Amino acid sequence: MKNKYRILKIAVTVIILGFLLSFSLKRFNDKSLENVSVNLTKTKNPVYFIDEKDIREIVKKSSPTKRLGDLDIPALEKRLNQLPAVDSANVFLNLNGKLNLDIKQRVPSFRLNNNGKDFYVDEKGNEFPLSDNYSYPCMLVMGDVKKSEYKKLAELIDKIDRDEFSRKYFIGIAKEKESYHLFTSEGNYKVEIGDLDNIEIKVKGFKTFVEKYLVEQSPEKYTKISVKFDNQIVTTLNPNFEENDSILEVGNKEMAKLPLTAAKKEHAEARTQKPSQKIASKPAARKGQTKEKSKITAAKPVTTEKKKKTASSTAKPAAKKKATVKIE
Repeated sequence: MKNKYRILKIAVTVIILGFLLSFSLKRFNDKSLENVSVNLTKTKNPVYFIDEKDIREIVKKSSPTKRLGDLDIPALEKRLNQLPAVDSANVFLNLNGKLNLDIKQRVPSFRLNNNGKDFYVDEKGNEFPLSDNYSYPCMLVMGDVKKSEYKKLAELIDKIDRDEFSRKYFIGIAKEKESYHLFTSEGNYKVEIGDLDNIEIKVKGFKTFVEKYLVEQSPEKYTKISVKFDNQIVTTLNPNFEENDSILEVGNKEMAKLPLTAAKKEHAEARTQKPSQKIASKPAARKGQTKEKSKITAAKPVTTEKKKKTASSTAKPAAKKKATVKIE
């Protein structure tokens, strides 16, 4: 009996609410669309891709008669959500017959220039076009960035924006041959970070390099500072910077010695391994020497200065002539 009474009570309540709702809709059918409340949700970083005037124009176009009863609210909400700069839109009618629109705009994380095309990307990885009326100040990214990298790139830029040191130094990002580079506000150098993994460690490594070394040097000294390797910082000197001339000159000289040293080593090995063949390729002997003397000399090649001195002090006069033969 109690259950039947409870079910009856619920049914009566639903009927009453339905009656009140239908009465309210009929009452507001002829109401003008001028009574519209547009709420553009405020974000941490204000954006102005669309304004209240733009939203009201869309509402008016959705109901040519300008009557609230002729407005298709679900269709209007869907149309607002399809706007490129809109992240979410909620349209509803309150009990006073006032139409409410809550609009949240997209906030760009960065501006991407990819193959000559410019567009914004938000923190969720959504692309949306630039506006003719408004330009949002954000990090410029260049290169062939894949959509799968959007979120990680947005996370990197967010970390840069939240860190005072990084925000001061980094003004742009470029992707070159699958490796990311950060452009700096000082000097002409760029910071190579490689992929988008372990970003905090890489930025920390660059910060340490700046605080310990770069503050005492000219920012024009380098063209690139690489932190993409674990626990390593690799720098590339600027050839157009005068103070680097002596360093680069020494480096070039050292590099020039490398092929010459290798050639000398090969020549020495050839002399040690095949002395008889070297002598065989020379003329038989000098004037006044016999074939027998040449054979003895080939059998005992003089390889060091010490052996030459010993031979000259102990050997017979004939042996002295043997020691003067050069082996090349």
